[in-house]
Amino acid sequence: MKMVLIAPRKYVQGRGVIAEAGSYLAMLGKKPLLVWDTVLKGIVGDALLGSITEAGLEPIDAEFQGEVTKEEAERLGQLARDQGADIAVGIGGGKAIDVAKAVAFGVGTKLMTIPTIAATDAPTSAASVWYDADSNFVEFNCWPFNPDIVLVDTQVIANGPAQAFAAGMGDALATWVEADASYKTRGTTLAGGVSTRAAMAIARLGYETLLEYGVDALRAVEQNLVTPAVEKVVEANVLHSGLGFESGGLATAHMVANPLSNFPECKHLMHGEKVGFGVVTQMCMDEDTDVEEMYEVVDFMIAIGLPVTFADLNLEGATRDKMRVVAEICASEGSLCHNHAFEVTVDGALDAIFAADELGRRRKVAAGVE
Repeated sequence: MKMVLIAPRKYVQGRGVIAEAGSYLAMLGKKPLLVWDTVLKGIVGDALLGSITEAGLEPIDAEFQGEVTKEEAERLGQLARDQGADIAVGIGGGKAIDVAKAVAFGVGTKLMTIPTIAATDAPTSAASVWYDADSNFVEFNCWPFNPDIVLVDTQVIANGPAQAFAAGMGDALATWVEADASYKTRGTTLAGGVSTRAAMAIARLGYETLLEYGVDALRAVEQNLVTPAVEKVVEANVLHSGLGFESGGLATAHMVANPLSNFPECKHLMHGEKVGFGVVTQMCMDEDTDVEEMYEVVDFMIAIGLPVTFADLNLEGATRDKMRVVAEICASEGSLCHNHAFEVTVDGALDAIFAADELGRRRKVAAGVE
């Protein structure tokens, strides 16, 4: 039994650091392929391109078409080959970053990620989640290495949508809950071995950071402010969650979230919002869950606006037949749910999904929000 911990080579976080991107890119190469979209060019283009020009680099513009499909990765990869790019730079949310990873490892370039929202832990990870052209979840790939440099400008994050910031807390909240479950069975992680104690400590730190500072941080982001709470939660959403999920292990929360992506009613939801409901489901399924802790987590999710009920997912009135497809995926061969220390069956997963909805509704009533 081996332990494996994986991580980026360098992580940089702070207000205004996007203006230093050129100096960091110069450590990696000369011709960065910039994977971003028109909206982001308008938001961070001046600062980023100014920094790159000042560093004497030759940027290659690559318009990301919006979805992490293998066809998009191949198209951008061919552009990188044709233009002689030696760095792939993913700029934006998790989708642009994930496709940049595929380009980097397909072409053989260095890799830098520049998240403009803290909505997922994609920036630090060595994984890409694939979708089809209709935004249905397909599968995920684990690449040989993590990004060379992760650059997180907290002012850019604070200027972004508060919903995305909250969704990042949903994704990050799952990290400890899933890692703890996986560690009990010494499950193999995405890093390729059993979790280290370091990964578990990082995952726990992220969880505690969210519960302590998450509400205050969201309030600040709603006003586009960078406060100490925002810095702490950005670190939890991006770094703690990224290292914790890859090297700590996954379980039910993500196995519930991924098939929810294929429901037409859920297409408008962000990844972390679906993962948040998966966290509640997992806690309802696990006989070792502390009830008071579960209430604390659900109440926290309600306070920051994450989905805790079918109605929140736009699935109000969902039947057992409708939700059975999610339960079947959870119980299927090869499911990450089998990292639990108990058998996960279709009926057990289905009951947990409906128990999560009921718990969420009752806690919302208790909080006076429903």
